[in-house]
Amino acid sequence: EKEISGSEKMKFILESPKNKKINTQDLIKDLISVSKILSKSPTISEYNANGAYESSVIIRRFSSWNVALQEAGLEINNRQWTEIELFTNIQEVWEKKGKQPARRDMDDKNLSKISSGAYLRYFKTWQEALKRFLEYVNINTEDLEENEIQSTVVNYAHKTKRDIPIGLRFIVLKRDNYKCCLCGASPAKDPSVTLEVDHKVPWAKGGETTLDNLWTLCWDCNRGAGTKDK
Repeated sequence: EKEISGSEKMKFILESPKNKKINTQDLIKDLISVSKILSKSPTISEYNANGAYESSVIIRRFSSWNVALQEAGLEINNRQWTEIELFTNIQEVWEKKGKQPARRDMDDKNLSKISSGAYLRYFKTWQEALKRFLEYVNINTEDLEENEIQSTVVNYAHKTKRDIPIGLRFIVLKRDNYKCCLCGASPAKDPSVTLEVDHKVPWAKGGETTLDNLWTLCWDCNRGAGTKDK
């Protein structure tokens, strides 16, 4: 029989926490515990600051944060944003920064009306939110980091619609580097600047909603260059 040395007897093996199965009831109990501390249903950020587990664990287990709150018998205190509202907000933040926003930008109240938590609840990850947004605006992108946008002008029969589709607006803004084509004003340099996409040849004068007839203007330049029949 092999004799076990003293060093082998004293050898300890570290158990990885990843191998530990977290009981669903433990997650629910902890949610309830945090809600008692806060005297209300916790948001994702509030739970991360006070809970025993990562919020991502709870979201994966219950499919969404609100479902977890419901399972714990807690009130849902997060507004249910629609997909269109989430996408519109991403575009607004993108325009203000003049480049692809990071997840932390969504928690900057000066940039975003919707927090990053809302995107994680809906899309699970920020990268997935960006991917779905780009699909929504009909932009073919294989590399979100480079964000190389390839676009084509649609051939319209007779006349195009006056309203500018969100995808076309996005393409025009990127082409013009998120700057006013007349004065160069940019929200990235001056947060008070509001950019608009409008027709070079006014719609009322036969202008079409096509890439070559659209340009980016700041609010001041667009109103100054505008006419009643625009």
